[in-house]
Amino acid sequence: MDKENNPREQRGIEIAKKQDQIKRLDESTYKVKSQNYVRTYNVISTEQGWICDCPDHTYRHLCCKHIHAVEFSIKMRERVRKENSVTIDQIELSTCPNCESVNFIKKGIRHNKHGDIQRYACKDCKKWFNFNLGFERMRATPQIITSAMQLYFTGESLRGIQKFLRLQGIEVSHQTIHNWIKKYTKLMKSYLDKIVPQVGDKWRADEVYVKIKGDLKYLFALCDDETKFWISKEVADRKQGHDARGLLQQAKQVTQTKPRVFITDGLQSYQIASQKEFWAQDKGQRTTHIRHIHLTGDMNNNAQERFNGEFRDREKVMRGIKKMDSVMFDGYQIYHNYIRQHMSLNNQTPADKAGIKIKGNNKWITLIQNASKNEIK
Repeated sequence: MDKENNPREQRGIEIAKKQDQIKRLDESTYKVKSQNYVRTYNVISTEQGWICDCPDHTYRHLCCKHIHAVEFSIKMRERVRKENSVTIDQIELSTCPNCESVNFIKKGIRHNKHGDIQRYACKDCKKWFNFNLGFERMRATPQIITSAMQLYFTGESLRGIQKFLRLQGIEVSHQTIHNWIKKYTKLMKSYLDKIVPQVGDKWRADEVYVKIKGDLKYLFALCDDETKFWISKEVADRKQGHDARGLLQQAKQVTQTKPRVFITDGLQSYQIASQKEFWAQDKGQRTTHIRHIHLTGDMNNNAQERFNGEFRDREKVMRGIKKMDSVMFDGYQIYHNYIRQHMSLNNQTPADKAGIKIKGNNKWITLIQNASKNEIK
Protein backbone atom coordinates (compact mmCIF):
# COMPACT_ATOMS: atom_id res chain seq x y z
CA MET A 1 0.00 0.00 0.00
CA ASP A 2 1.47 3.41 -0.98
CA LYS A 3 1.61 6.42 1.32
CA GLU A 4 -1.41 8.18 -0.19
CA ASN A 5 -3.63 5.17 0.51
CA ASN A 6 -2.26 4.49 3.99
CA PRO A 7 -4.28 6.60 6.46
CA ARG A 8 -2.33 5.28 9.46
CA GLU A 9 0.94 6.54 7.98
CA GLN A 10 -0.62 9.94 7.22
CA ARG A 11 -1.92 10.22 10.78
CA GLY A 12 1.50 9.16 12.06
CA ILE A 13 3.15 11.99 10.10
CA GLU A 14 0.61 14.44 11.54
CA ILE A 15 1.47 13.26 15.07
CA ALA A 16 5.21 13.60 14.45
CA LYS A 17 4.85 17.17 13.18
CA LYS A 18 3.15 18.31 16.38
CA GLN A 19 5.24 19.41 19.35
CA ASP A 20 5.27 17.37 22.57
CA GLN A 21 3.38 14.42 21.03
CA ILE A 22 6.38 12.07 21.10
CA LYS A 23 8.64 11.62 24.10
CA ARG A 24 11.96 9.89 23.44
CA LEU A 25 13.30 7.90 26.41
CA ASP A 26 16.22 6.34 24.56
CA GLU A 27 17.07 5.09 21.05
CA SER A 28 14.68 2.14 21.35
CA THR A 29 11.90 3.45 23.60
CA TYR A 30 9.34 6.16 22.87
CA LYS A 31 6.07 7.34 24.40
CA VAL A 32 3.42 8.64 21.97
CA LYS A 33 0.32 10.52 23.10
CA SER A 34 -3.03 9.19 21.92
CA GLN A 35 -5.00 11.48 19.59
CA ASN A 36 -8.37 10.40 20.96
CA TYR A 37 -7.81 9.52 24.62
CA VAL A 38 -5.92 10.93 27.58
CA ARG A 39 -3.27 8.25 27.60
CA THR A 40 0.16 7.43 26.21
CA TYR A 41 1.30 4.40 24.19
CA ASN A 42 4.74 2.79 24.43
CA VAL A 43 6.59 2.22 21.15
CA ILE A 44 9.62 -0.06 21.55
CA SER A 45 12.24 -1.30 19.09
CA THR A 46 12.87 -5.07 19.17
CA GLU A 47 14.80 -7.57 17.04
CA GLN A 48 11.56 -8.21 15.12
CA GLY A 49 10.91 -4.50 14.57
CA TRP A 50 8.83 -1.83 16.28
CA ILE A 51 6.02 -2.83 18.63
CA CYS A 52 3.31 -0.70 20.24
CA ASP A 53 0.89 -1.47 23.07
CA CYS A 54 -2.04 0.24 21.35
CA PRO A 55 -5.05 -1.94 20.33
CA ASP A 56 -4.29 -1.59 16.61
CA HIS A 57 -0.89 -3.22 16.96
CA THR A 58 -1.61 -5.54 19.91
CA TYR A 59 -4.81 -7.15 18.60
CA ARG A 60 -4.87 -6.44 14.87
CA HIS A 61 -1.07 -6.75 14.39
CA LEU A 62 -0.96 -3.68 12.20
CA CYS A 63 1.79 -1.08 11.86
CA CYS A 64 -0.10 1.58 13.79
CA LYS A 65 0.04 5.36 13.48
CA HIS A 66 2.17 5.58 16.64
CA ILE A 67 4.91 3.45 15.08
CA HIS A 68 4.69 5.49 11.87
CA ALA A 69 4.98 8.67 13.98
CA VAL A 70 8.16 7.42 15.66
CA GLU A 71 9.69 6.30 12.36
CA PHE A 72 8.94 9.66 10.75
CA SER A 73 10.30 11.52 13.80
CA ILE A 74 13.58 9.59 13.53
CA LYS A 75 13.84 10.34 9.81
CA MET A 76 13.24 14.06 10.46
CA ARG A 77 16.03 14.15 13.08
CA GLU A 78 18.42 12.31 10.78
CA ARG A 79 17.59 14.63 7.88
CA VAL A 80 18.23 17.74 9.98
CA ARG A 81 21.48 16.28 11.31
CA LYS A 82 22.63 15.36 7.82
CA GLU A 83 21.83 18.81 6.44
CA ASN A 84 23.91 20.41 9.19
CA SER A 85 26.68 17.82 9.28
CA VAL A 86 30.36 18.70 9.00
CA THR A 87 33.06 16.54 7.42
CA ILE A 88 36.69 17.06 8.42
CA ASP A 89 38.70 15.56 5.58
CA GLN A 90 42.29 14.43 5.50
CA ILE A 91 44.45 17.14 4.01
CA GLU A 92 46.12 16.15 0.77
CA LEU A 93 49.66 17.38 1.17
CA SER A 94 50.26 18.15 -2.51
CA THR A 95 49.61 21.90 -2.60
CA CYS A 96 50.98 24.94 -0.79
CA PRO A 97 49.33 24.99 2.68
CA ASN A 98 49.16 28.80 2.57
CA CYS A 99 47.51 29.46 -0.82
CA GLU A 100 46.86 25.90 -2.14
CA SER A 101 48.94 26.61 -5.22
CA VAL A 102 50.72 23.84 -7.12
CA ASN A 103 53.31 26.30 -8.39
CA PHE A 104 56.18 25.51 -6.01
CA ILE A 105 59.76 24.23 -6.16
CA LYS A 106 62.14 22.34 -3.89
CA LYS A 107 64.22 24.68 -1.77
CA GLY A 108 66.76 22.79 0.32
CA ILE A 109 66.62 20.14 3.02
CA ARG A 110 66.30 20.62 6.77
CA HIS A 111 68.38 18.18 8.79
CA ASN A 112 67.68 16.95 12.30
CA LYS A 113 68.62 13.88 14.29
CA HIS A 114 65.37 12.11 13.43
CA GLY A 115 65.80 12.52 9.65
CA ASP A 116 65.83 14.95 6.75
CA ILE A 117 62.83 17.06 5.73
CA GLN A 118 62.48 18.53 2.24
CA ARG A 119 61.64 22.23 2.13
CA TYR A 120 59.64 23.95 -0.63
CA ALA A 121 59.13 27.52 -1.82
CA CYS A 122 55.82 28.69 -3.30
CA LYS A 123 56.20 30.94 -6.34
CA ASP A 124 52.75 32.48 -5.84
CA CYS A 125 52.61 33.46 -2.16
CA LYS A 126 56.44 33.56 -1.79
CA LYS A 127 56.34 31.50 1.43
CA TRP A 128 58.48 28.53 2.42
CA PHE A 129 56.89 25.35 3.70
CA ASN A 130 57.23 21.60 4.02
CA PHE A 131 54.68 18.82 3.82
CA ASN A 132 54.56 18.42 7.58
CA LEU A 133 51.50 20.56 8.28
CA GLY A 134 50.84 20.93 11.99
CA PHE A 135 54.10 19.30 12.97
CA GLU A 136 56.61 21.84 11.68
CA ARG A 137 59.87 22.05 13.64
CA MET A 138 58.94 18.94 15.62
CA ARG A 139 61.72 16.41 16.02
CA ALA A 140 59.39 13.45 16.34
CA THR A 141 57.11 12.27 13.53
CA PRO A 142 53.34 12.89 13.52
CA GLN A 143 52.77 9.17 14.11
CA ILE A 144 54.97 9.17 17.24
CA ILE A 145 53.36 12.32 18.67
CA THR A 146 49.78 11.16 18.07
CA SER A 147 50.58 7.69 19.42
CA ALA A 148 51.78 9.35 22.63
CA MET A 149 48.54 11.34 22.85
CA GLN A 150 46.43 8.24 22.28
CA LEU A 151 48.29 6.36 25.01
CA TYR A 152 47.98 9.26 27.44
CA PHE A 153 44.22 9.68 27.11
CA THR A 154 43.57 5.93 27.18
CA GLY A 155 45.20 5.73 30.61
CA GLU A 156 48.98 5.49 30.30
CA SER A 157 51.24 7.69 32.44
CA LEU A 158 53.77 10.10 30.94
CA ARG A 159 56.69 7.98 32.14
CA GLY A 160 55.00 4.86 30.81
CA ILE A 161 54.72 6.51 27.39
CA GLN A 162 58.38 7.51 27.63
CA LYS A 163 59.35 3.87 28.14
CA PHE A 164 57.17 2.79 25.21
CA LEU A 165 58.80 5.34 22.88
CA ARG A 166 62.25 4.24 24.03
CA LEU A 167 61.43 0.76 22.70
CA GLN A 168 60.72 2.44 19.34
CA GLY A 169 64.15 4.07 19.38
CA ILE A 170 62.79 7.51 20.34
CA GLU A 171 64.47 9.19 23.29
CA VAL A 172 62.30 11.97 24.72
CA SER A 173 61.63 13.14 28.26
CA HIS A 174 58.25 12.81 29.94
CA GLN A 175 58.11 16.63 30.03
CA THR A 176 58.47 16.76 26.23
CA ILE A 177 55.52 14.38 25.91
CA HIS A 178 53.48 16.61 28.20
CA ASN A 179 54.44 19.63 26.07
CA TRP A 180 53.17 17.81 22.96
CA ILE A 181 49.84 17.12 24.64
CA LYS A 182 49.44 20.72 25.83
CA LYS A 183 50.37 22.20 22.45
CA TYR A 184 48.06 20.08 20.34
CA THR A 185 45.16 20.08 22.79
CA LYS A 186 45.14 23.88 22.73
CA LEU A 187 45.39 23.90 18.92
CA MET A 188 42.55 21.39 18.41
CA LYS A 189 40.28 23.03 20.99
CA SER A 190 40.56 26.41 19.28
CA TYR A 191 39.51 24.78 15.99
CA LEU A 192 36.76 22.48 17.32
CA ASP A 193 35.11 25.20 19.40
CA LYS A 194 33.97 26.78 16.11
CA ILE A 195 32.04 23.66 15.01
CA VAL A 196 28.45 23.23 16.23
CA PRO A 197 27.50 19.62 17.13
CA GLN A 198 24.00 18.40 16.21
CA VAL A 199 23.02 17.05 19.62
CA GLY A 200 19.70 15.70 20.86
CA ASP A 201 17.09 17.38 23.04
CA LYS A 202 17.76 15.54 26.30
CA TRP A 203 20.82 16.63 28.31
CA ARG A 204 22.28 15.30 31.53
CA ALA A 205 24.55 16.96 34.08
CA ASP A 206 26.40 15.66 37.10
CA GLU A 207 29.50 16.37 39.13
CA VAL A 208 32.45 14.19 40.07
CA TYR A 209 35.15 14.98 42.62
CA VAL A 210 38.77 15.28 41.56
CA LYS A 211 41.93 16.04 43.51
CA ILE A 212 43.94 19.04 42.38
CA LYS A 213 47.23 19.44 44.26
CA GLY A 214 45.71 17.25 46.95
CA ASP A 215 42.67 19.49 47.43
CA LEU A 216 39.15 18.23 46.73
CA LYS A 217 37.51 19.94 43.74
CA TYR A 218 34.49 19.12 41.60
CA LEU A 219 34.24 18.66 37.84
CA PHE A 220 30.76 19.66 36.63
CA ALA A 221 30.03 18.03 33.26
CA LEU A 222 27.03 18.24 30.89
CA CYS A 223 26.46 15.61 28.17
CA ASP A 224 23.87 14.93 25.50
CA ASP A 225 21.88 11.77 26.16
CA GLU A 226 21.42 10.71 22.52
CA THR A 227 24.91 11.25 21.10
CA LYS A 228 26.92 10.99 24.36
CA PHE A 229 28.60 14.24 23.29
CA TRP A 230 30.34 15.97 26.20
CA ILE A 231 29.02 19.50 25.69
CA SER A 232 30.39 21.62 28.53
CA LYS A 233 32.40 21.47 31.73
CA GLU A 234 33.73 23.58 34.59
CA VAL A 235 35.84 22.95 37.69
CA ALA A 236 34.54 24.29 41.01
CA ASP A 237 35.95 24.60 44.51
CA ARG A 238 32.79 23.27 46.08
CA LYS A 239 29.69 21.24 45.23
CA GLN A 240 27.02 22.82 47.41
CA GLY A 241 26.36 26.44 46.59
CA HIS A 242 28.22 26.42 43.28
CA ASP A 243 26.68 28.61 40.58
CA ALA A 244 26.09 26.21 37.67
CA ARG A 245 24.83 28.93 35.30
CA GLY A 246 28.23 29.06 33.60
CA LEU A 247 27.95 25.36 32.73
CA LEU A 248 24.55 25.88 31.09
CA GLN A 249 25.56 29.10 29.34
CA GLN A 250 28.58 27.33 27.86
CA ALA A 251 26.35 24.47 26.68
CA LYS A 252 23.95 26.85 24.91
CA GLN A 253 26.87 28.61 23.26
CA VAL A 254 28.42 25.34 22.04
CA THR A 255 25.20 23.84 20.64
CA GLN A 256 23.31 27.04 19.66
CA THR A 257 20.21 25.50 21.23
CA LYS A 258 18.78 24.28 24.52
CA PRO A 259 17.31 20.94 25.63
CA ARG A 260 13.71 19.85 25.87
CA VAL A 261 14.58 17.75 28.95
CA PHE A 262 17.37 18.41 31.46
CA ILE A 263 18.21 15.57 33.89
CA THR A 264 20.30 16.08 37.04
CA ASP A 265 20.47 14.91 40.62
CA GLY A 266 18.83 16.93 43.39
CA LEU A 267 21.66 19.47 43.74
CA GLN A 268 20.12 22.92 44.29
CA SER A 269 22.71 24.54 42.00
CA TYR A 270 21.20 22.83 38.93
CA GLN A 271 17.65 23.88 39.81
CA ILE A 272 18.57 27.54 40.16
CA ALA A 273 20.70 27.53 37.00
CA SER A 274 18.04 25.71 34.97
CA GLN A 275 15.34 28.16 36.00
CA LYS A 276 17.47 31.13 34.97
CA GLU A 277 18.98 29.74 31.75
CA PHE A 278 16.41 27.25 30.41
CA TRP A 279 13.15 28.61 31.82
CA ALA A 280 12.97 32.31 32.60
CA GLN A 281 14.72 33.46 29.41
CA ASP A 282 12.43 31.59 27.02
CA LYS A 283 8.67 31.50 27.54
CA GLY A 284 8.07 29.65 24.28
CA GLN A 285 9.40 26.13 24.65
CA ARG A 286 10.54 25.76 28.24
CA THR A 287 12.84 22.97 29.34
CA THR A 288 11.55 20.27 31.67
CA HIS A 289 14.01 19.81 34.53
CA ILE A 290 13.97 16.30 36.02
CA ARG A 291 15.84 16.28 39.32
CA HIS A 292 14.11 13.55 41.34
CA ILE A 293 15.91 10.63 39.71
CA HIS A 294 15.80 6.93 40.62
CA LEU A 295 18.19 4.01 40.26
CA THR A 296 16.00 2.31 37.67
CA GLY A 297 13.49 3.30 34.99
CA ASP A 298 13.64 6.28 32.65
CA MET A 299 14.10 8.75 35.53
CA ASN A 300 17.72 7.81 36.22
CA ASN A 301 21.08 9.40 35.55
CA ASN A 302 23.00 6.19 34.90
CA ALA A 303 24.47 7.41 31.60
CA GLN A 304 26.09 10.38 33.30
CA GLU A 305 27.32 8.20 36.16
CA ARG A 306 29.07 5.97 33.60
CA PHE A 307 30.79 9.03 32.20
CA ASN A 308 31.90 10.02 35.70
CA GLY A 309 33.43 6.56 36.14
CA GLU A 310 35.19 6.87 32.80
CA PHE A 311 36.86 10.13 33.82
CA ARG A 312 37.67 8.92 37.36
CA ASP A 313 39.46 5.85 35.96
CA ARG A 314 41.73 8.14 33.92
CA GLU A 315 42.29 10.59 36.77
CA LYS A 316 43.39 7.81 39.15
CA VAL A 317 46.38 6.97 36.92
CA MET A 318 47.58 10.56 37.34
CA ARG A 319 47.26 10.33 41.15
CA GLY A 320 45.59 13.70 41.15
CA ILE A 321 45.64 16.69 38.81
CA LYS A 322 48.19 19.45 39.29
CA LYS A 323 46.30 22.57 38.12
CA MET A 324 42.72 23.83 37.80
CA ASP A 325 43.33 24.50 34.09
CA SER A 326 45.06 21.17 33.50
CA VAL A 327 45.28 19.95 29.90
CA MET A 328 43.55 16.77 31.09
CA PHE A 329 40.13 18.46 31.14
CA ASP A 330 40.18 19.89 27.61
CA GLY A 331 42.22 17.01 26.19
CA TYR A 332 40.02 14.29 27.59
CA GLN A 333 36.91 16.09 26.34
CA ILE A 334 38.37 16.05 22.81
CA TYR A 335 39.34 12.40 23.16
CA HIS A 336 35.89 11.43 24.46
CA ASN A 337 34.00 13.32 21.74
CA TYR A 338 36.14 12.85 18.63
CA ILE A 339 38.46 9.87 19.09
CA ARG A 340 37.00 7.30 21.49
CA GLN A 341 34.55 4.82 19.98
CA HIS A 342 31.62 3.93 22.25
CA MET A 343 29.97 0.52 22.33
CA SER A 344 26.61 2.14 23.13
CA LEU A 345 26.91 4.07 19.84
CA ASN A 346 27.70 0.95 17.76
CA ASN A 347 31.43 1.76 17.89
CA GLN A 348 30.93 5.30 16.64
CA THR A 349 32.28 8.40 18.34
CA PRO A 350 29.91 10.99 19.86
CA ALA A 351 31.07 13.37 17.11
CA ASP A 352 29.95 10.85 14.45
CA LYS A 353 26.48 10.77 16.02
CA ALA A 354 26.47 14.56 16.33
CA GLY A 355 27.08 15.06 12.61
CA ILE A 356 30.83 15.71 12.71
CA LYS A 357 32.65 13.17 10.55
CA ILE A 358 36.43 12.93 10.80
CA LYS A 359 38.14 11.14 7.92
CA GLY A 360 41.38 9.17 8.02
CA ASN A 361 42.79 6.22 9.93
CA ASN A 362 44.55 8.56 12.37
CA LYS A 363 41.93 11.06 13.51
CA TRP A 364 44.46 12.88 15.70
CA ILE A 365 46.50 13.81 12.60
CA THR A 366 43.39 14.85 10.65
CA LEU A 367 42.28 17.15 13.48
CA ILE A 368 45.75 18.64 14.06
CA GLN A 369 46.37 19.34 10.39
CA ASN A 370 42.95 20.95 9.86
CA ALA A 371 43.36 22.99 13.05
CA SER A 372 46.81 24.13 11.92
CA LYS A 373 45.55 25.04 8.44
CA ASN A 374 42.65 26.98 9.97
CA GLU A 375 45.09 28.86 12.23
CA ILE A 376 47.21 29.86 9.23
CA LYS A 377 44.16 31.37 7.53
